[in-house]
Amino acid sequence: MATTYAVLSEGLEKRFGDAHALRGLDLAVARGTVCAVLGPNGAGKTTALRVLTTLLRPDAGSARVAGHDLLREPAAVRRRIGVTGQETSVDGDLTGRQNLRLFARLHRVRDAAARADALLERFGLAEAADRAAAAYSGGMRRRLDLAAGLVRRPEVLFLDEPTTGLDPVGRGLIQDAVRDLTAEGTTVVLTTQYLEEADQLADTVVLVERGRAAHTGSPSELKALIGAYAEVVVAEADALLRAAGVLDRLTGAEPSLDHGRNAVGALTRDPTLTLPRLVRELDTAGVPLLDASIRPPTLDDVFLRLTGSTERVA
Repeated sequence: MATTYAVLSEGLEKRFGDAHALRGLDLAVARGTVCAVLGPNGAGKTTALRVLTTLLRPDAGSARVAGHDLLREPAAVRRRIGVTGQETSVDGDLTGRQNLRLFARLHRVRDAAARADALLERFGLAEAADRAAAAYSGGMRRRLDLAAGLVRRPEVLFLDEPTTGLDPVGRGLIQDAVRDLTAEGTTVVLTTQYLEEADQLADTVVLVERGRAAHTGSPSELKALIGAYAEVVVAEADALLRAAGVLDRLTGAEPSLDHGRNAVGALTRDPTLTLPRLVRELDTAGVPLLDASIRPPTLDDVFLRLTGSTERVA
């Protein structure tokens, strides 16, 4: 079974003094897939990545990464993984090209110059290749840092919030790179604060709460657990509470009010709640309606409902 998984952990524990960062974390990431690890600040996401990349030693539990035991074979694990953290690791005094050639030589990559040039092109940095990295924008440095993590074509790539702070173009380049890597057989484990990004990229989503994997599944599987999201936009602000009352009765869930849009919504798992029925009930209640919809939930909806957290993913 272990050969099926690029990352397989059981019962990982990590404490920092009185703080219990990991409380028995179990992960199973299939080879050649993307696994998104989501959770609020302090849930243990970054600690988990630091443990799995040998930067921290767990206090208890076991794990295998790229076929090697994390505790008994850390050097073998490091030879087979790439890591991009929240802080860039490139040298600001060197140019982009020099940085990548240096990383390639350190990893004993054949034809380091060609590999560096290919990565600069891939991440839209070719025109800035001979400028000092210190002169790069924050987004360019993030792309250069990710390129540095790919110089030796890792079996498993760990990315800690790789697109945070990037503009849409930079984010798209990194997302495209992740798709290309998995198509080539690389396994990617990432954390992200952009839930739509996880929805688009991930084969598996792990919702982490208080150092444990609270729920695991594909985005569609997790969404199916909580049903659909019904939303109503009313013509008059004083009709919001009446609309909320209708949704409360029909869904059995606490409605969420958006006063700025004169909108109210609620999750429902009732398959009989159709849009025509919703509109009829609102009309009977005398709610002046501008719009109504029933849509699949977002991963944000999933996280809030399944973990019971009041904090958005970040």
